[in-house]
Amino acid sequence: MLAQQPSASWVRRDSAEPYDKDADFDEFMNVHWASLFRTAYLLTGDYQLAEDLLQTAFAKVFLSWSKISKMAQPVGYTRKIVTNQAMSWWRRRSSSEVPTLDIPGGNHVGHEDRVTRASVVWEALATLPTKQRAVMVLRYYEDLSEAEIADTLDISTGSVKSHASAARAALAQRLGALEHEPTYGDPAWTSTRS
Repeated sequence: MLAQQPSASWVRRDSAEPYDKDADFDEFMNVHWASLFRTAYLLTGDYQLAEDLLQTAFAKVFLSWSKISKMAQPVGYTRKIVTNQAMSWWRRRSSSEVPTLDIPGGNHVGHEDRVTRASVVWEALATLPTKQRAVMVLRYYEDLSEAEIADTLDISTGSVKSHASAARAALAQRLGALEHEPTYGDPAWTSTRS
């Protein structure tokens, strides 16, 4: 008999079946790799670093898989490891790198404009403090509830709300200035470039 996990397609084996730790973990990893990779990538903004964080997280989970597999939400525990590792990376990185909102080459009309705007949003997101960025990624990209975010980050739901509010205000301020910047093809753009 298989017991379905509440929010995933990975299933925990019944204790009456012979237990194969490796096969069980492989199945769990295959089911959740894409989702957890997306979280890692959105938290770091770096493909290779996201892969490294996720591989490290899965290695840690594998070492304790016999205990973790019995948890109600092993994917939540794994997401917590990924988030904590990303936050540690931010702390180390924050002393040496400074994100910028400057995009070389200006704005373009059409698809390029959407790509440019998306890039600006990513850069604005990267300027947020680590907890605010984590809350925004977990809320709007992973679609977690405030309670799930609080559990993942080991903070209260009130802190989640506070971080989300501060992050939205900071992003609105940074991105609001972009609404007033002229784009390629606008009469204001050509007059400022002449």
